[in-house]
Amino acid sequence: MMHGQEKSDFPIVATKLANKPGKPGAEPVEPRGEAKGNMDWSHTSRTLSRLSVSQRLVRVREAAKQRKKERFTALYHLLDLELLQTSFFWLKRKAAAGVDGVMWGDYERDLETNLIDLHGRLHRQTYRAQPSRRQYIPKADGKLRPLGIAALEDKIVQRAVVEILNAVYETDFLGFSYGFRPKRSQHDALDALATGIARTNVSWILDADISRFFDTVSHDWLHRFLEHRIGDRRMLRLIGKWLKAGAMEDGVVTATEEGTPQGAVISPLLANIYLHYVFDLWANQWRQRHAEGNVVIVRYADDIVIGFATAYDAKRFKRAMQQRLEQFALRLHPEKTRLIEFGRFAAENRARRGLGKPETFNFLRFTHISGRARDGRFMLRRRTRRDRVQAKLREIKEELRRRWHQPLSEQGRWLQRVVQGHLNYFAVPTNNHAIRAFRAHVENLWRRALRRRSQKDDTTWARINRLARHWLPRARVLHPWPVVRFTAKHPRQEPGARIAHAGICAGGAR
Repeated sequence: MMHGQEKSDFPIVATKLANKPGKPGAEPVEPRGEAKGNMDWSHTSRTLSRLSVSQRLVRVREAAKQRKKERFTALYHLLDLELLQTSFFWLKRKAAAGVDGVMWGDYERDLETNLIDLHGRLHRQTYRAQPSRRQYIPKADGKLRPLGIAALEDKIVQRAVVEILNAVYETDFLGFSYGFRPKRSQHDALDALATGIARTNVSWILDADISRFFDTVSHDWLHRFLEHRIGDRRMLRLIGKWLKAGAMEDGVVTATEEGTPQGAVISPLLANIYLHYVFDLWANQWRQRHAEGNVVIVRYADDIVIGFATAYDAKRFKRAMQQRLEQFALRLHPEKTRLIEFGRFAAENRARRGLGKPETFNFLRFTHISGRARDGRFMLRRRTRRDRVQAKLREIKEELRRRWHQPLSEQGRWLQRVVQGHLNYFAVPTNNHAIRAFRAHVENLWRRALRRRSQKDDTTWARINRLARHWLPRARVLHPWPVVRFTAKHPRQEPGARIAHAGICAGGAR
């Protein structure tokens, strides 16, 4: 890849790298599925496009890894038909439509013509980003979360840009950043945190909540951060179009001067880039230069948990973090950000001072508890967040009401998917009671729904138990212990190292 010369604080070197076959990691936001319709054209082209797209992105990735201080001045040409087509097939088939009203299946009926037209508009600079469609979804606390649903063509182009920028930034992002990154999941972040708490000296936890993060991201600062690595003016203008496109609600378009729309394909990556410069680099430097004891850091998007060995470090870090965020138009939520005593010595220390049990904290839908094993040793216990369970059961109750008159087999198949999806995420060690209770609640909701749909219904407990045994998956632990899984994935990052917390927080060797 040839890097053009451009005025910059970072040097640009003309380099030709050897092709190395590879495969770009797919973002979990828009998983790839099987195509329907246009089977001959799409499957033939997809096979060819994967190879060529992979080769080119591997070259970008290798260049980014070898030259950390350089800017990429020639990326826009990677937005070709092959990558656009691959990005289209990565999108969700049944995702909601944006302001254009176009669904995935509608666009696919004349896919080749549509993509050629889209590619032409992109490279003639006549492509225009459309406003996102504002939609609200209920949160666990009863409030509403605003989502911005992009038009289908905006999703396609954003997905392609994410793939290109991932090739650049995945070599830059630090190991304790887990949110919306290729080959990293929420359970990877949970495992890293559990390992840090269990195997290193952690006595205090800072549960940091950035207030309205996605709504208050500064466009000016984000543009400056992007320019550290992206020197392609067309790529920067394209991203700027999405940031300034606005949101449509009740037919009225509102301009957006700050923030990135939650729900947009590009938003998670932009959030990671923003927090990489605002928080990650700074926090890692603070840990190395100023901390007197152990510091464990895990970040999933804007959800951040930091563990400390001493209260002195914890309090200093919290004050410094508040000041750091304020410099970049962000702030910690005053009520949701909490510093608590937690860990293997928390119960004993609090009892000595005449205080109650150690406080708990929430992270990625789990409540984390300082507990004890049967032999009396410290054990990190994780429980499904109560508010999340209650919200999910309310959803199931409402949906069962809409499905009252469906055959039992259809209701059973739907509930089977719901319960299995819940278990796939929450069936972790120490959470047995919660997953069993959830299954029992679902069974009871089903029984009550069947009894209410007809005055003559004779659904008994014996009958519903038979139905539940047939349709509902058994509640059992599906995940290994977090320390075991983390160690298996990152065998070199043994906590016995001299700087144990650095290995654990790094999320393993690259």
